[in-house]
Amino acid sequence: MRRRSFLKAAGAGGVSALLAGCTGTGGDEATTEASGDATETTTTTQGTTAGGESPTLTVGTYGSFVDAPSSSPGPWLKETFESEFDATLEWQTPDSGVNYYIERALRGVESGADLYVGLDAQMLVRIDENLDDALFSPAEGLSRLGDVNEQLNFDPQGRAVPYDTGYISLVYDETYGDGDFVAPETFDGLLESEYAGALLAQNPTSSATGQAFLLHTIDAKGEDGYLDYWASLKENDVRVLGNWEDSYNAYSNGEAPMVVSYSTDQVYAAESGEDMARHQIRFLNDEGYANPEGMAPFADASNPDLAAEFMDFVLRPEVQAEIAVRNVQFPATTTAELPEEFAQYAQEPPEAVTFSYDRLQNNLSDWTDAWAREFASK
Repeated sequence: MRRRSFLKAAGAGGVSALLAGCTGTGGDEATTEASGDATETTTTTQGTTAGGESPTLTVGTYGSFVDAPSSSPGPWLKETFESEFDATLEWQTPDSGVNYYIERALRGVESGADLYVGLDAQMLVRIDENLDDALFSPAEGLSRLGDVNEQLNFDPQGRAVPYDTGYISLVYDETYGDGDFVAPETFDGLLESEYAGALLAQNPTSSATGQAFLLHTIDAKGEDGYLDYWASLKENDVRVLGNWEDSYNAYSNGEAPMVVSYSTDQVYAAESGEDMARHQIRFLNDEGYANPEGMAPFADASNPDLAAEFMDFVLRPEVQAEIAVRNVQFPATTTAELPEEFAQYAQEPPEAVTFSYDRLQNNLSDWTDAWAREFASK
């Protein structure tokens, strides 16, 4: 979750409206404005120089993965990787996330990076809808690929390798109002009059978190019923804000007692010394939408072997545990050993729900476009 200076919102950079017709997926901390300006990124050099200098591994990612040195995974990964490997790791954090690389590909310009960290299934679908040529290549030669939880694999082409996962849930404040607020247990419960104006959500056309919540409602209500469900939510005064940060800040300021967020919220709250009563978790219908994040090598990577070494490094048990704690997400492998305090506060749903790449392909744009048309018109 990307929270204030600490978080990831489950999830990550994305594809903007420019490339997805009337809607697109954007990272929760990234802008959704399309930009091809190379000055958005960190200037790097690639490859081994003629003088025999160490190679530079250039890794693209979303901003909050690296911009909070005390809590984001990026600085720790850079320091630890460079301490062991004869290489320099340079992060690229373009404002438009992975969309920056899509636009370069559309213009016939090389990616300028070796690897991207922060992909999900929805982003891959958007990428494949908009590019004829491959942006990423299959991840090959990884010795720890077998450690990844098979249920988290979301790319049938083997490009993206999961490195963490989050579960979408409601976070609610039981001290709200008279101090006895309790979130509903089901999607239908959100429609009851007592919850009028009580929910903060995110726009699924500009937020990865919001899009995951939309997909969960499609799973719960079906393709023929989810628009009617959202119409009812709107009638019950749901507030849909731009991205996760917008909605979570509004929640933190006491503007509403519930927000669509992540089930690891209490990990952050405990570390920050916040009142846990204001960070209660509710899995609607006893389900949480799983949204794993992955890393994938660029098809035109200058250092593909070094990229593979980095991916294997990320899958190590101790690295997986560190990423989970710093990114406030669950590890993707079955071998990570999490600290006791993380395991105490990170909650997994009784049942995980997710859509496969194949289900999203040829459907995702239609679903989000229909939502945008209907929600805006009602």
